[in-house]
Amino acid sequence: METALRRRKHWGWGYEDQQPPTGQVRDAAAGIRAHLGFEPLEAEEPVPLSAVELPAPRLEPPAALADLCSADPHDRATHAYGRSYRDLVRAFRGRFDHPPDLVAYPAGEDDVRRLLEWCADSRVAAIPYGGGTSVVGGVEPAVGDAYAGALSIDLSRLDRVLEVDTVSRAARIQAGAPGPGLEDQLREHGLTLRHFPQSFEFSTLGGWIATRAGGHFATLYTHIDDLVESVRALTPQGVWESRRLPGSGAGPSPDRMLIGSEGILGVITEAWVRVQARPQFKQSAPVHFNTFAEGAEAVRAISQAGLYPSNCRLLDPAEAALTGSAKDGRALLVLGFESADHPVEPAMERALECAADHGGQTTGHRPQATGSGSDGVATWRQAFLQAPYLRDTMVAAGVLSETFETAITWDRMDDFVTGVKARAESALHEAYGAGTVSVRFTHAYPDGAAPYFTLLAPARRGLELEQWGEVKAAAAEAVIAAGGTITHHHAVGRDHRPWYDQQRPEPFADALRAAKKAVDPQAILNPGVLVDPA
Repeated sequence: METALRRRKHWGWGYEDQQPPTGQVRDAAAGIRAHLGFEPLEAEEPVPLSAVELPAPRLEPPAALADLCSADPHDRATHAYGRSYRDLVRAFRGRFDHPPDLVAYPAGEDDVRRLLEWCADSRVAAIPYGGGTSVVGGVEPAVGDAYAGALSIDLSRLDRVLEVDTVSRAARIQAGAPGPGLEDQLREHGLTLRHFPQSFEFSTLGGWIATRAGGHFATLYTHIDDLVESVRALTPQGVWESRRLPGSGAGPSPDRMLIGSEGILGVITEAWVRVQARPQFKQSAPVHFNTFAEGAEAVRAISQAGLYPSNCRLLDPAEAALTGSAKDGRALLVLGFESADHPVEPAMERALECAADHGGQTTGHRPQATGSGSDGVATWRQAFLQAPYLRDTMVAAGVLSETFETAITWDRMDDFVTGVKARAESALHEAYGAGTVSVRFTHAYPDGAAPYFTLLAPARRGLELEQWGEVKAAAAEAVIAAGGTITHHHAVGRDHRPWYDQQRPEPFADALRAAKKAVDPQAILNPGVLVDPA
């Protein structure tokens, strides 16, 4: 089975040829620890794949499927994990606990159908795989001994925009299309999906749908839910496809059942999605606040004014300083507007008025075309794009770099942010002896917002996973106890299951188990995620 010549890193973010030289990593690691105030520590190097001993495959594909399947060590290693901190640490150390026995690369739906038939007949777990960017254990083949083996079904060959309806402004796109390739194909028609998660470089349309992914844009069409017109998936019991409609009141939506299903109900193969004309008018501005609470009141006012900014991200002073966006101890609101139809200056002016009503300061930083200049907006944007690559260096530097996100209504926001942040900071100091917690809003709604917390601490080598587990549990329990959601846009996976089980109504869990049994009676599809099979 031949794969692309340019190979992804087997342990971290990006491609092998993007890995910085050892000396550069060592210097960067030292700089990071010094900047964070941590004691000096020599940077480690990742265990090369040539030194990794993977368990032997337990499966042999049927002759008719052999040309679709690979047991190559690189293929198996890169499909063993997503890209969470826990995943990076294990892969960095050459530890691959549950690699898939085989990786399949179907070229079309018929290949997917034949693979699912084999898995069902042979009691093989089938793990749908998009870009492998899960940060919650969503693609790890940790399926236990009840299965004969695990097959990772990589959809990267299903990467085309198949059809474009310029009248209705919709496009039919295969599930394996990654963000850049999808946008390149839509650009030929002057269109865009306008869905840009931080994982955009590698994540795929099918992955976005399966995980209810949130995009970069902070208001209005924030989740992939808002952009889906219809979904097509293959299940062990047949095809699941909804009618393509602008809206329907015909019972519970089959699309909404697949959105967020994380591969347990079927392998998403394509979808009709709503697309837009590419924006022609863009403007952004930084707004500073003396406190995060003042900024939060401004974000609420803007979100309830019906202005729908494309960017409305509020960074607390620690987060603003960490990204280099603001170093004066103030909170920063990154505000932006864009449109394909009309100038955005009036909306920006009104949003700045709302911000000023709550202490927002824009002195010396007037709005400008998005992407220009060197103000806090441009600095934040660069830090946002580089963050996944920087995490690799932090692992080498022995630094815990972890995030968690949630959502809460405005009436509970102040107490929620204060309480969760305090509990996370306490857990960091208990586990690591030091560390910082910062917070930002990534998305804003008329009734609430999505606080996103960043944790940094000096890890103890060899104990990273235990330390991570303690802090993860403390933060998650604080979120659930305070009435928030265990995830706003990172999905559930295996890592969030204990707290997702607390969040969802139990009758709904029974209904979901029944739905899975109907379409996947052998329970082969991504077992262990969302629910245990009935």
